[in-house]
This record gives sequence, C-alpha cells and structure tokens, in this order.
Amino acid sequence: MDEEMNNIKTRIIRIDPISPEENKIKEVSEVIKKGGLVAFPTETVYGLGANCYDEDAILRIFRVKGRPPDNPLIVHISNLDMLREVSEEIPELAYRIANVAWPGPITVVMKKSKRVPYAVTGSLDTVAVRMPAHPVALKLIDKSEVPIAAPSANLSGKPSPTNAMHVITDLFNKIDTIIDSGETFFGVESTIIDVTRDVPILLRPGPFTVEELQEKIGIKVEIPKVARGISEAEKALAPGMKYRHYAPKAKMVLVTGNCIEEIVTKAITISRRERVKSIVLSTDETLEYYVQEKVAAISLGTRKNLYSIAKNLYSKLRECDEKEVELIICESFEERGIGLAIMNRLRKASGGKIV
Repeated sequence: MDEEMNNIKTRIIRIDPISPEENKIKEVSEVIKKGGLVAFPTETVYGLGANCYDEDAILRIFRVKGRPPDNPLIVHISNLDMLREVSEEIPELAYRIANVAWPGPITVVMKKSKRVPYAVTGSLDTVAVRMPAHPVALKLIDKSEVPIAAPSANLSGKPSPTNAMHVITDLFNKIDTIIDSGETFFGVESTIIDVTRDVPILLRPGPFTVEELQEKIGIKVEIPKVARGISEAEKALAPGMKYRHYAPKAKMVLVTGNCIEEIVTKAITISRRERVKSIVLSTDETLEYYVQEKVAAISLGTRKNLYSIAKNLYSKLRECDEKEVELIICESFEERGIGLAIMNRLRKASGGKIV
C-alpha cells in the first residue's frame, strides 16, 4: 500500500459547477474508465468515486480512506437504465421516490444485482443507490458510462469535505484526480431509506427530510434510534450507521437543554470549567452572549434557517482543527426538518458525549 501511495501524483482540475466544460469532464471520465479514483462534487458533499464494477478500484477506495470493509458505498447513477443495472428487484416505492426526488439528495437501499461486487455493498445483498443533483457529478457519470461508487472524499471518520481544499488536505497524492467545483450546496450527506421492507425505514437523515417524504411522496418512514445517532448499528446497512463519523480531532461535547438560555449557560459553564483550549459552536442568535462573557465562539449559521447550519457544519469542525482547539462545545438543535440530520451528525461527531 505504501508503494502504491508513493506513486500517485494527484491532478487538480477546476470545473465550472453550473456549466461543466465537456473536454474536462471527458478527460476525468477516462480516469474512471481506467480504474482510477476521482474526487468529485455532489450537491451534498464531495465524493471519492470509482467504476462501480471495478472491484480493484473499489478496494483501493477503502485502502485510501482507511475505511472498514463492512461499511458500504453509495452507487451514483445518472439515469434509470443504470438503476436497473445495479438492482434486480426494484420496488414500486423506489420508482416513486425517483420520479419525485431524483436527481436529489436521497438514497434508496434495495436488492443488488449480480453485477455489483460485494466490495461495494460491504458484503450485503442490498445496494444503496442515488442520482446526485449536481451538473458535474451527472456529466461525469454519463461520460464514464458506468455507475460510480463513492463514499465521502475524506479520511475515514473525519468531517466530510464540502469543498476541494478539504479533499486536498485529506487525500492529496493518494488519489488520481480532484475536481474543484467550489462549495457543495447542502453540506451534509444524502438521506438514506431502505425500501426492501413492508414499512420503509430511515437509515440516515439528510437534506430530503422526513416531512418532505410524507408531503411530496406520501411516504411515512420508521425512524429508529440509529437514524437519530442515539445508537450504533450492529451491521452497517448503509453508510454512517456504524463507527464514529464526521469527527474533528478535538474532543467534542454536545450541549442540550429545554431552551436556548439553558443551552448557552451550560456551554459557558463547560468552557470555563475545562482547563483546555476550547471553542463553542454557536449560532447567529447566541454568538453575542459568548462574546460578552469572553468565551471563544464561532457561529454555524442562523436557527431561522437550519439549512445554513447544515451547510457550514463540517467546514466549521475542520476550522476548529486548524485552530488546534482541544475541546469543541456545540449547541444542539430542534429535530425537525433538516435538524434531524444535523443532530445525527453532531451525536456521531461527539461520540455520544452529550450534556
């Protein structure tokens, strides 16, 4: 593996996120066709992609990331013909989701076809599939002429990358190509739903919310504890269900409370009590409280728009690492809409350290 890493010289290619240049996309697609690894933008986070059917390339993803082999990848497609290639039993519910929400930040888990290597699925008989809503990702899949299997383009366990610099920090000269298309749109990974059951189950919350599933598609899903980040799955049926994820280098504590005032008071108390370099991840609404109390804090965004919190979350966690913070104290959020996904990520990132 060390010899393999030493021979890699990563190429960084800037591609317009709205109007991708055809010649650049074609050039990068050749890397996929030849068994290479490409970091590419999606609307959620940057992914680390390889030809879904090339088992050697898939195994290289796991080696580069340090990813446990039982943690499955998501297969990214650009049309429904590819869906029929990677799954041999597609429930009617999967088509309903596709018709309303694809391209978009929602992944469906269904029975895999024989063409998909078990390396992609973590040895499971099911496969997680989605159609990303990013022009660069869709064109890359089209030009590569194969589904692209991809986890997030980071070292395993670290906060996911929401811009190319995050990928460069983690994977430069470990993979073949990094596409730089600026910031991602949502900043947290896709919603994942298992549609192989009589009652669909939420495996990971994301930008396409539980409320939208019911309102726009007419789906009511079961929400287990693992989807809230309260417990860890014994078996990873989808990415993000097992192992510590999204975690900064610093220790992290998630602060809860019945009201904003209680949360802020707890955060200030912890910051003063712990004799280490600490910082509070606050919000626009609470930042001034910490400033007045001379407690180091940075804002994740506004509580009036939780999508702003989601978009900034991983970049702020990485910023804390850059500041060499030893303790991160983070405010909690209401578990409605995308707040459910935010709290899932915060619980995972804190390793269950909640006060």
